Amino acid sequence: MNYVANTVRLSALMGFCSLSAIAHAEPDALAKAFGARETVISASLSPDGQKIALVAAGGGRTTKAYVLDAQEGAEPKVVAGASGKPEYLYRCNWVSNDRLACNLGGEKRTGDDVYGFSNIFAVDAAGGNIVPLSRLRTNLYGGDIIDLLPGENGLVLMTRADSGGLGIDRVDTRTGKSKLIEQSEPMAMDYISDGHGIVRVIGFQENKGSGYAKGTFRYLYRPLGKTGWSNLSIYDMRDERGFSPAAIDPDKNIVYGYERVDGRLAVVSVALDAGQEKKLVFAHPRVDVSNLVTVGRDRRVVGVRYVEEQSEVVYFDDEIKALSTALSKALGGKAVHIGDMSQNEQRILIWAGSDIDPGQYYLFDRAAKKLSPVMPDRPELAGRALAEMQSVSYKASDGTVIPAYLTLPPGRANAKGLPAIVMPHGGPESRDEWGFDWIVQYYAARGFAVLQPQFRGSYGFGEKWLMQNGYRSWSTAIGDVADAGRWLVAEGIADPARLTIAGWSYGGYAALQVQAVDPKLFKAVVAIAPVTNFSDRLRRAQFNSGYLLEQQRMGTGQEAQDASPSNHAAEFLAPVLMFHGTEDNNVDITQARIMQSKLEGAGKRSRLVVYDGLAHSLNDSDARADMLQQSADFLLLAGK
Repeated sequence: MNYVANTVRLSALMGFCSLSAIAHAEPDALAKAFGARETVISASLSPDGQKIALVAAGGGRTTKAYVLDAQEGAEPKVVAGASGKPEYLYRCNWVSNDRLACNLGGEKRTGDDVYGFSNIFAVDAAGGNIVPLSRLRTNLYGGDIIDLLPGENGLVLMTRADSGGLGIDRVDTRTGKSKLIEQSEPMAMDYISDGHGIVRVIGFQENKGSGYAKGTFRYLYRPLGKTGWSNLSIYDMRDERGFSPAAIDPDKNIVYGYERVDGRLAVVSVALDAGQEKKLVFAHPRVDVSNLVTVGRDRRVVGVRYVEEQSEVVYFDDEIKALSTALSKALGGKAVHIGDMSQNEQRILIWAGSDIDPGQYYLFDRAAKKLSPVMPDRPELAGRALAEMQSVSYKASDGTVIPAYLTLPPGRANAKGLPAIVMPHGGPESRDEWGFDWIVQYYAARGFAVLQPQFRGSYGFGEKWLMQNGYRSWSTAIGDVADAGRWLVAEGIADPARLTIAGWSYGGYAALQVQAVDPKLFKAVVAIAPVTNFSDRLRRAQFNSGYLLEQQRMGTGQEAQDASPSNHAAEFLAPVLMFHGTEDNNVDITQARIMQSKLEGAGKRSRLVVYDGLAHSLNDSDARADMLQQSADFLLLAGK
């Protein structure tokens, strides 16, 4: 691991002479335990239910694919691996009882830009006979498997990109030979299969004459038994208007998808025939639908998920509902996710966890009524007391009630006057959810109270809450973040002299931008991969098809200038610590470097830690441990 720490103008104020030494300290056992990536990245069950495939994190950045017999105590065998420099394995699915298709991806810097790439290959369950399935001739996108073709013994449907656009091939994973199913179509960006080998929906991106994306997508459907296409819907991503298809039910001849109903995202179905009858499947009165719930190798739709205080699933399938309820009860009320199933659905992989349980995969045998553990997500944390995550709310300055999650140090439920961190989420079109969070849990273990506000501009609470988004409506969003800190102090939870803020991506942006709202409130700032300068971000987007959409999302002119933290460097009172990876293709590292330069030029206290070769997620156990150690040490100096 190559760490580059750039320390500039460290003052003696607030103990900053000692920070120079702390910056290079080795992570301790606590930071290493919480910084270790979750062991199991993906899990898949063979069609006959006799074998399990796992993609798991190894040391540092490495990932490995394992195969093991589906029985308790089975020894896993490595069948593939990736170094993380820059390739990562992130999924392996069974395409037959003895064959896997695995997804590989990563990011790589070329000159001033970072490019993402993906690839798919097949490998035997016993290892060996590796066959590339992607056709990387004209771009870096390796396609996606859209249908596992149950019963076809190793054949799949997958998207293939070429100079003509995006098409569909039927690919033999044993030989790599393919047969054209759907001709490549210019501007095609999505295909949806029925789970049995028939492509029923195609989606096209619509562009302006300039070549820039309009922000609208045109969907067509294929009537049952026909070869031609008919119009289905127009979806506008700019305001989420129209119907966005997601999954096919071939028996009912419908497509499920998402559409706004009374200002909130709902699930609706549309008949794939000339009548195109539309039905409301599920809408929640207070929050958006999160996603459809699917099970089995044919990805059968069985329910819909939403998040209010905690994640909830409304099941359409009574049998799956009963199974989920019984499994959750057997596991002490933990949240249960039903994952892969055998072909006959008698053996099922499930995942269960909670706020104080990082999670565990299990194999459930329905006939034997036996639940067997497979592999824990974070064995490094076994036996360690974790902190409960509770739902709270507070009033913003205009009286609006803001939902949030509060985590207090383990065993200190009624503690007062704590060091505290306000931690806004990324996105901003996102939200936090109840459950285990490795960063929050680490900070709680270090003695912090952590508050995660679901500020206005967050996704999931309807279009009125989303507003324009947390960038265009930054003054409201950042005001809500600042009010989160004021609430911690007013409740006596936080020591005002030790109130700090930390965030990742948009959360890092918010942590910095709050200095433009109330520079005295937070006593130290940690920003991980933050957006800091809108002009540079838009400059980088100008040669991408989504440039005009990014302009609309971020704003332009004086509005964008005011929204950029780098333009408020002179107002900063709190010391700043930033972390960023050099291969970040989500938020380029120039964003942190511009911020560092501005703060340095204004004579402020700031330091930037650069992780060579890492992308936006800092997907490296050693880097994460280092980031945790440095950030907590830094924040604990606030007020001293």
